[in-house]
Order: sequence, then C-alpha cells, then structure tokens
Amino acid sequence: MDTSTETEPLERRLERFMNRNFPQIAMHGGTAGIDGIDEETGEVWLTLAGACSGCGISPMTIQALKSRMVMEFDEVSEVHASTGYGFDDERPDLSDVPF
Repeated sequence: MDTSTETEPLERRLERFMNRNFPQIAMHGGTAGIDGIDEETGEVWLTLAGACSGCGISPMTIQALKSRMVMEFDEVSEVHASTGYGFDDERPDLSDVPF
C-alpha cells in the first residue's frame, strides 16, 4: 500500500516509487518512464530504455516492477512494460487517456 499522501498525483507517486526502489536502473545506464496511466482500469504502461534495452536481466527488473507496483499502490491493478522492443502484452491506443 502506498504510504505517501493520496492528494499527490498517481504519476508523481509512481515516479518516486521507481526512483526509490530501482536506483540500479539509472546506475547501470538505463531509464524507466511512464508511458501512460489509465486510472479507470488501474493499468500502467512503462518503458525501460537505454542500457535496459537488450539487457539480460531486464525481464527480472520488469517482473519486480510489476509485482511491487501492484502491491504498493491500491489503484494499480496491472502493469505493462516494454524494453523498447514492444510491450509484453498488446498495447491499446492511449491517445485518449488523460495523462
């Protein structure tokens, strides 16, 4: 469960979560960014890039991000992640999702 203030936007809380829990992404030359959030369904789309693209342990990083994010944030039900080569799941059109 997210222990930060609920008045702060979800995107900001998720960014802080990633910086706090996954500093090794940046330390190893990678980046992790939020591509979209659908607050109605609780879905979040992330992309790992830079050194993460093609990295052998990026699948483990993605699994850790997915499981920890769902556990920590009540409003997140599912996380889709990519390493820059396409999403694990088919990605819906996010053009109309407010972000």
